[in-house]
Amino acid sequence: MTIRISPSILSADFANLEQELHRIDSADMVHVDVMDNHFVPNLTLGLPVVERLQAVSPIPLDVHLMLTDADRNAPAYAELGVSSVTFHVEAAADPVATAAAIRSNGARAAVAVKPATAIDLVLEHLDAFDMILVMTVEPGFGGQAFMANTMPKLARAREAVRASGLDIWLEVDGGIALDTVETAVTNGADVLVAGSAVFGGDPAERIAGLRSAAQRALDGR
Repeated sequence: MTIRISPSILSADFANLEQELHRIDSADMVHVDVMDNHFVPNLTLGLPVVERLQAVSPIPLDVHLMLTDADRNAPAYAELGVSSVTFHVEAAADPVATAAAIRSNGARAAVAVKPATAIDLVLEHLDAFDMILVMTVEPGFGGQAFMANTMPKLARAREAVRASGLDIWLEVDGGIALDTVETAVTNGADVLVAGSAVFGGDPAERIAGLRSAAQRALDGR
């Protein structure tokens, strides 16, 4: 199993996003949070900005849509050529069809669940998704504390993926730092989103530290 680090630009300097992308070029991908101030109480960036980020980023874009009406909105982001598009199961009328539309536009299809959302609907249709994002905070703002009570859900998803034999990544987002990496990886995560834990210091050093901690946890799993 490969551990992937995906720094969240929600904690980056929005006035210098291209520079910030190059500061994290040792990461596996960059997590791009798109919020509409409706699905979550925050407003970040949209399609035109993601298009420009895609054009200048040295690493693949891992786009996380916190938008209403995911069925309509998600495919347009996949059309930009990004690596993966994540939509929330709570915002989709037909998650399977939305995932298929993302895939048809060349991106990996990922589905996210909020901390209070049951994961059953996702697990019933595993073959529709390339990645599952288990939110470890309430979506909307960076810098929140890691919610350990989401770990049983993550562990259940890992067991389902293992039993299926499918190549599905399990991502966690929220409160990921050196002191929570072991818990996340031990319970099945292989993609780690980190914001302030990366941009709060030297990004290259922070990424290396997270990767080492994750690998130690993986080796002991």
